[in-house]
Amino acid sequence: MSGNIELLSATLAKAKSEDRAALVAYLPAGFPTVDGGIEAVKAVIAGGADVVEVGLPHSDPVLDGAVIQTADDIALRGGVKIADVLRTVREAHAATGAPVLVMTYWNPIDRYGVERFVTELAAAGGAGCILPDLPVQESALWREHADKHGLATVFVVAPSSKDERLATITAAGSGFVYAASLMGVTGTRESVGNEAQELVRRTRATTELPVCVGLGVSNAVQAKEVAGFADGVIVGSAFVKLLLDAPDLPAGLAAVKALAGELAEGVRRG
Repeated sequence: MSGNIELLSATLAKAKSEDRAALVAYLPAGFPTVDGGIEAVKAVIAGGADVVEVGLPHSDPVLDGAVIQTADDIALRGGVKIADVLRTVREAHAATGAPVLVMTYWNPIDRYGVERFVTELAAAGGAGCILPDLPVQESALWREHADKHGLATVFVVAPSSKDERLATITAAGSGFVYAASLMGVTGTRESVGNEAQELVRRTRATTELPVCVGLGVSNAVQAKEVAGFADGVIVGSAFVKLLLDAPDLPAGLAAVKALAGELAEGVRRG
């Protein structure tokens, strides 16, 4: 089952060939339960997501906002383990055929064992990992094992990254580049959108890899705006919030599937 980086690359290339951005959805494993989380991943793919990132819940998710922190807390109190994260990847990928990555902080992998984690993720049909807090200069061991098993290593770049640093990060990464910015938190949405667009331009100058933007996108209008300059639009908190606010799981699943459909229309750039 290894080699799913090829599926990820083919999926992103297919979106590009259709003159649209890919829709990348994020959902944490184990939320609202392990089984419910697996159903939620299937629902966003059924709604129109091209790629899914499954979050490995962490007790100190420093880069995540309040919504995802709340979901992580629920998952951790429910006793979620790495085995549950891998099961989520395996069952979601097997049911849908879509590329499924894991997004995780480095500490849980380091404790679990790099070679063990990579081997099990590849066996589960995973496409790779997004590692927001692993410095590129400390990533050689991870990349060696990931490459051996055909897994993507997705690094995160930010508007604060200097051009030389961008080149170092993109040269080490594979699959796609995750361009992180925040829409509507600092300054106006227009100016932050411009900042994200500039980050994509600077990143593309260093790599042939697709550049996907995580920007606090929550609706089709914003998705269309980001799709105008990025290869992929990453949406997480908006899906998680629907599950948090839903009266029960079936209502939550229906809501995330519907949002995925709206966003999938948005990324088609009209």
